[in-house]
Amino acid sequence: MIDSMSDLLPRVQADSEISLAFKMELLGGSLVEEAPEDAPLRFQLGQGEFLDKLEALLVGLELGTTAKLTIGPEGAFGFSDPQNIHSMDLADFPLDMPPQKGQVIGFSTPTGQEVPGTIKAVNDGRVLVDFNHPLADATVLFTAKIIEIHS
Repeated sequence: MIDSMSDLLPRVQADSEISLAFKMELLGGSLVEEAPEDAPLRFQLGQGEFLDKLEALLVGLELGTTAKLTIGPEGAFGFSDPQNIHSMDLADFPLDMPPQKGQVIGFSTPTGQEVPGTIKAVNDGRVLVDFNHPLADATVLFTAKIIEIHS
């Protein structure tokens, strides 16, 4: 027997394909990323297309539900690790693209994967590069609406 109308609404499952409108902001109000209702993000959970920790928060939500969550670093992009900050020789950078503080540059790993590095300082022929996620240590405000659950 069905007790309420909400029992009729489909819920997001761990392997659902969904269309999601969302906004991710920093505590200060800076917009990180968004997909508005008229252009939602369509993806399948569990395929690595969206941040795993945020996907887990969507499981169980009903179609049409809007969730507003404050997520600390442990649930979002993690904490920075001082061992991910490296000093490099300025000569390793192209002459036509001198590194500047605050600049984010893509670096190739030995396996061919590209990882972003943020230039923290340029001094005395050395460049200090932070390979932590740019949003490490950040608390984010995540607002999401389940637009559609595809069958």
